[in-house]
Amino acid sequence: MMSSNASRIGSTLETFREFGRTTHITETKVMHAGNEVCVPTYVNEFWTAKQRAAQALHEVSYRACFKPQLPRFFIERLTATGDRVYDPFMGRGTTPLEAALLGRVPIGCDVNPLSRILVGPRLSPPTEADVAEGLSRIDFSRPSDAPEDLHVFYHPDTLREICALRRYLLDREANGNLDSVDAWIRMVAVNRLTGHSPGFFSVYTLPPNQAVSVESQRKINRDREQVPPRRDVPSLLAKKTRALLGECDAKTRKVLASVAAQAHLLTAASTSTPAIASESVALVVTSPPFLDVVDYAGDNWLRCWFCGIEASSVKITIAKRLEDWKIAMTEVFRELHRVLVPGGHVAFEVGEVRGGKIRLEEAVVPCGADAGLHPMLVLINDQKFTKTANCWGVENGVKGTNTNRIVLFQKLDFRRGSSPIGSGTGKAKKSGD
Repeated sequence: MMSSNASRIGSTLETFREFGRTTHITETKVMHAGNEVCVPTYVNEFWTAKQRAAQALHEVSYRACFKPQLPRFFIERLTATGDRVYDPFMGRGTTPLEAALLGRVPIGCDVNPLSRILVGPRLSPPTEADVAEGLSRIDFSRPSDAPEDLHVFYHPDTLREICALRRYLLDREANGNLDSVDAWIRMVAVNRLTGHSPGFFSVYTLPPNQAVSVESQRKINRDREQVPPRRDVPSLLAKKTRALLGECDAKTRKVLASVAAQAHLLTAASTSTPAIASESVALVVTSPPFLDVVDYAGDNWLRCWFCGIEASSVKITIAKRLEDWKIAMTEVFRELHRVLVPGGHVAFEVGEVRGGKIRLEEAVVPCGADAGLHPMLVLINDQKFTKTANCWGVENGVKGTNTNRIVLFQKLDFRRGSSPIGSGTGKAKKSGD
């Protein structure tokens, strides 16, 4: 375990100048068990604000996902090649994929079965020629019963091709014949169902990280005076495949192959993961649901239909009350404490919600502490985009956030005499002192 690197992370953040800015150091103060806990807080631009600056394999759409540079920042500093890196809310799989690209063993969990569909194929990507051969096996002219409501998104011929592809994949899966190329094609198709450019199967709709309701799309069509244009489904699948594989050279494939067989992707609640061995994970990098900010189930109804998943059966629980959220997160932290190796870390990315009135990093520190984890520091990655406000003395977003706010915890290794990192890190004092 890279304890020597971990012991230096506070000073690394303090002297960080890679993007020309000086780190602002303050404290996050929270009450826990009658004590005031003071956690060092570092504010800077710690990774690039540029779009599409990561490996092209990451470029699949999913709502409320962080940039690959976020897990990379912690993976590079807190783990070694071959270590296991875990995300209990993996979503589109940013952390597992980035871990695999860095030669770490990827572990992921999500209650949404779409996550495994989106993540697995990119850990062992086929070649472009393999995908072309796979597409040639599919009869896209196959007649099928197309849901009438979906014509609000698709040209009739496009919808016929989508339904033919869907039936082909569902039949292959039901017969146990779904191979790695089929899984890749399914992953790409799920990613192309709706969007706002000609690269998607649909007419113009909201950005591709969500699917609006049929009625909402009818309104969009009326307001824009648009009708769904003809899209060629196999051609778009091939085009997106080329884009995703554009940087997948021999070296990248070799690194992925070195860890893919050990990868473990679960569809389960992150509070109970017996399939992950105790004290087996070196680092957790994750971002949980932020109260009621995102409607994950509503966003994915069309993707669920395509994959033959009953959307109502996916029990994605998003707490609306802060106290309920804290109870849920404490249970997650208890499970993370179990799977972490002694000395391992959790980088828990949260954010401001409800107009900045709630800063979840302040709420999450006691949750981790109640589970036995030591709050080492808070890292606030602040970046300037197009919307600004004042928060922590730095510019931030009016809606949503332009910051990543990460609480870094450690599972102390008392056998090695582990101690808090940095002078005064996690220092507690009695209320009123």
